[in-house]
Amino acid sequence: MFDVKGIREDFPMLKKTMNGKPLIYFDTASTAQKPKVVIDTVRQFYEQEYGTVHRAIYPLVAYSTEMYSGVRSKVKAFINAKEEEEIVFTRGTTEAINLVAYSYARTFLKKGDEVIISEMEHHSNIVPWQLLAEEKKIKLKYIPMSLLGELRVDVFKELLSERTKLVSIAHISNATGTIHPIKEIIDLAHAAGAIVMIDGAQAASHLSLDMQELNADFYAFSGHKMYGPTGVGILYGKRELLEKMPPFMGGGDMVDIVTMEKSTYQEPPLRFEAGTPSIASVIGLGAAIDYIETIGRKAIQEWEQKLTLYAHERLGAIDGIRFFGTLKEKGPIISFMVQDIHPLDLGTLLGLKGVAIRTGHLCAQPTLKQLGVSSLARISFGLYNTFEEIDQVVHIIKEGTILLKPTHTG
Repeated sequence: MFDVKGIREDFPMLKKTMNGKPLIYFDTASTAQKPKVVIDTVRQFYEQEYGTVHRAIYPLVAYSTEMYSGVRSKVKAFINAKEEEEIVFTRGTTEAINLVAYSYARTFLKKGDEVIISEMEHHSNIVPWQLLAEEKKIKLKYIPMSLLGELRVDVFKELLSERTKLVSIAHISNATGTIHPIKEIIDLAHAAGAIVMIDGAQAASHLSLDMQELNADFYAFSGHKMYGPTGVGILYGKRELLEKMPPFMGGGDMVDIVTMEKSTYQEPPLRFEAGTPSIASVIGLGAAIDYIETIGRKAIQEWEQKLTLYAHERLGAIDGIRFFGTLKEKGPIISFMVQDIHPLDLGTLLGLKGVAIRTGHLCAQPTLKQLGVSSLARISFGLYNTFEEIDQVVHIIKEGTILLKPTHTG
């Protein structure tokens, strides 16, 4: 049995209040709360174990380097990569996508080549490709979406050509929660000779990941969305691709030999990790991975699916509610509007009652444009949420609709 009561005891923030009300945290898709084991691991490192990595031989450095390097091994196992050398530490998904755009794509794509993304991407998987397209005169194409929040794979097949060199797609939409058929997309792209980048920011803490099965060329995710610290993320890249790529940034630790005339560079992954890294955040990410694995990813996914189905049912009883993204295959994300109530007003009301949700364009303006709206309310779940919290939020929204809906007088 999933022990959500025990799990909630692991998260100090869930004992807090907001505006004098017990906190109901429904914004895990933005960033997850942190279990005490992650907080304690980071504190312990700074208080008792702190030293830099890779740069000296005294004991603190040796121990820090061992802990830091050990997380690379944990990530390898977590996503079933072939080798630790395929795991690059970044500051987050955004930096990981930019790394691929500016190192791989800038080097190997040329004028007239094509990159395919979709209309259902986070801005972080749109803007880097737009910048690259402008610089390199590359053509950027978009997989359209249906009003149900589904990618048009039939159109994707038509977009693919011998000029397609790279495809970059989210695993789960942050706006609709749709789980995209990325295995099919990867296979189709590879058949056309293209490289595939997957934005896994919304997937890493909710789904089991297997790079050998997916066969993605690059896969990115962030620590802070999977109960770990901010400032750390992962870029998985197939070793044969990473070895061909030039450095993303220059500085300490990514070099082999430096002279005033020329520098040579480390092998991956250190080639892409210039400067002193976010050591404590990486170590904290390792603790977060251990925490997720202890509970079990299958158990987490099943619990979050139950929450999502229940929330859809309970919210669906609210007069005037409209959902955006209702496909069966979806992550623990529900985006919606209530008739005649602006999402910002709804978010403000919920905040006053202690409920944290996301409102606005969700960093997915093209997606919302295709859905015919400019702003949405979004609730998203983590392993610590409960059915009782859903009931409370539904009650608050029902009461709030009476207060917020405009009155019409003759």
